[in-house]
Amino acid sequence: MRNALDKSGLKKFMRAIAASAPTRGHYRIYITGGGTAVEMGWRESTLDVDLSVDREDVLRDVQAIKEKLNINIELASPADFVPALPGSDDRHVHILTLQNVSFYHYDPYGQFLSKVVRGFEKDLRDADSLIRSGLVVPERMKSLLGRIPKEIYQKYPNLSPSAVERAVLKYLERYPTG
Repeated sequence: MRNALDKSGLKKFMRAIAASAPTRGHYRIYITGGGTAVEMGWRESTLDVDLSVDREDVLRDVQAIKEKLNINIELASPADFVPALPGSDDRHVHILTLQNVSFYHYDPYGQFLSKVVRGFEKDLRDADSLIRSGLVVPERMKSLLGRIPKEIYQKYPNLSPSAVERAVLKYLERYPTG
């Protein structure tokens, strides 16, 4: 059984990835899900670190790092499960840069969408934290939701635009505006 990942373990993971990265070029790693929740202080720990990368060669030693730190690592991003929201590349939140590797929280609005659509209790607590922290503003979320091109749902046959919209709007009812 692998260790749960706390904030200290997440920092060790980041340092290890940066230390093993190829020295040519610059890399971007996007932390999402439980990793974001732990790094932001919303949860004490997570079972795995979910991440995506801009260039896969930065992960050349990921198996050895996983074994050394005894942690679970999953290559995943919200865009694997729900449509990426318009402008998502401009909303990643910088965490830190170590050597030639920059770490970011994946677009908070994309994380919010993924968590609300999935709808597990832990996901909904994380969605609440995204709003309470100010990383997601309900009115902006509604606007972004309405700008998802309908044809993009072809990539997500298990989702329908109307079901996604209903889930998000219903969830956001708990955050009245005005």
